[in-house]
Amino acid sequence: MADGQKIDSPSKSTRSVQGRPQLLGPPATSVLLSWIRSNGFILGLFGVVMLAFLFPQPGSRNGWLHPDRVGNFGIALILFLQGLSMPLEKVKRGAGNWRLHAIIQVFTFVIFPIVGLGLQFLLSHLWTDEPEAIKQGFLYLCVLPSTVSTSVVLTSVAGGNTAAAILSAAFSNIVGVILTPLLVSFLMHATGHSRPIGPLLIQITMLTLLPFTVGVALRHFVHHWVDANKRWINRISNGVILFIVYTAFCDSVAKEIWHKYGVILTAEVLLTVVFLFGSMSLLIYLASRVAQLNREDGIAVYFCSVKKTLAMGVPLAFLIFGSRADLSLILLPIMFYHPFQLFVNGLLANRWGQRTSAS
Repeated sequence: MADGQKIDSPSKSTRSVQGRPQLLGPPATSVLLSWIRSNGFILGLFGVVMLAFLFPQPGSRNGWLHPDRVGNFGIALILFLQGLSMPLEKVKRGAGNWRLHAIIQVFTFVIFPIVGLGLQFLLSHLWTDEPEAIKQGFLYLCVLPSTVSTSVVLTSVAGGNTAAAILSAAFSNIVGVILTPLLVSFLMHATGHSRPIGPLLIQITMLTLLPFTVGVALRHFVHHWVDANKRWINRISNGVILFIVYTAFCDSVAKEIWHKYGVILTAEVLLTVVFLFGSMSLLIYLASRVAQLNREDGIAVYFCSVKKTLAMGVPLAFLIFGSRADLSLILLPIMFYHPFQLFVNGLLANRWGQRTSAS
């Protein structure tokens, strides 16, 4: 193709109005397909939940999909791919801002869990007839680490300190592999729902920390290939997550848990997620003001502190809570929190980014 050759955009068309070409917007089908591609994972979550209600037997315990065996392999694969995708070569760029990193990690692993304990105490008095698994699900949500990719992308779009966001989000995930199960065990013990932590840590080490470390070690040799094929790596990870979510809901449907709870419980969980997200957003904003962070650092602190990872949350829940039939109820808060945080934070990132461009 010759240099300077003009290419018509495939998503737009023109028509002549009194001899002058007029640009038309993209066809409605193109807009719809673009929206579906951008939100494919969230649509997939709703899709596998519906599939579990229609066809629960294949993914339930002793079903022909063998969720225990496939799930364990899938967990190791997800953590291996996360280690392979971890941009450690970029982490050192944001290492100097210790105050920013301290605020993010304190919110992720101290303040959020404390809020989770308080929320569980509050829900125990408000939701006397609701299942205990939902309350444990909110506590579990609060001890999860931050996301990596979306926290960094949103920080970049909003004009924040991207290098610092990469370091804090990566550190949160690396530490979270061990710290999240420890926090779950400690907090469950505080609420009278503990289980032995020793065998659990051995299992987590073998299925998460070991493959994650192998992935990080191999990244040095294949990082160019990994970065070039990140879309396919994400699709594989998302596919495994969808499988685990499907099998979790299959068990609850097969044991008729949802016949007892249903729509009212779902609405209550959604409202509580909105309350939790709003409260934590306000606390993070106030902490940034008290710490007198500049605008770029404040943006990084917000996105890395308020976000919780579904990608690591689902496989860890599969390990921590084992073969419980109500695992889907435990996962429900993070499944609602995930799309809600993406929606609200996406709007905020675009708005803050426009302010940065205008200034």
